[in-house]
Amino acid sequence: MSNQLAFYFDASACSGCKACMAACKDRSDLAVGVNWRKVIQYGGGGWVPDPLDPRYPIPNNVYSYAVSVACMHCENPLCADVCPASAITKQADGTVLINTDLCIGCRYCEWACPYGAPQFNEGTGQMTKCDFCVDLQAQGLNPACVDACVMRALEVGDLDELRQEHGSIDAIEPLPLANITKPALVVKPHRHSSPSGQGAGRINDPFAEEV
Repeated sequence: MSNQLAFYFDASACSGCKACMAACKDRSDLAVGVNWRKVIQYGGGGWVPDPLDPRYPIPNNVYSYAVSVACMHCENPLCADVCPASAITKQADGTVLINTDLCIGCRYCEWACPYGAPQFNEGTGQMTKCDFCVDLQAQGLNPACVDACVMRALEVGDLDELRQEHGSIDAIEPLPLANITKPALVVKPHRHSSPSGQGAGRINDPFAEEV
């Protein structure tokens, strides 16, 4: 075992319903605009003239899939490296947590994280983010997002064990390159997925963070 808790995400199964996102917001009572988990729609393709009647376009290699993203509890968490108050620490099980007693709300972690995981709470003036539902896991339960997924596209477990079962892919479009922070993540790609940095698609849901 690696002593590193991790998420497994099956992009081939995710329907983009955002139940995981809603469960996370409900469990942690997050304010509007603060989302510890986000569901991003990514797609590509285009349109070409119908060969039978060029006046009408037809789809050409059109595709779309969803990616559920939260704090990756990275092996190399840049958020912790840049925090001037030492408010972000990596625990023995690999979970990366924010100590709100120390956080000064400078937002350096927000700028450093390539996943956009740290979220600023306007009410408290401090940073917040996914805490891996440590209270639920302490009771032997799954994180709220995992149990809420109707397609069973999310799992949590030891990183090495998840890799043995599902492979070692940890970056597909539109996620950033994995070598930046070494995310504790295993992904089963969608059939149209490209490796991070090699895609020709675009994010199609720019307002996903406003809920």
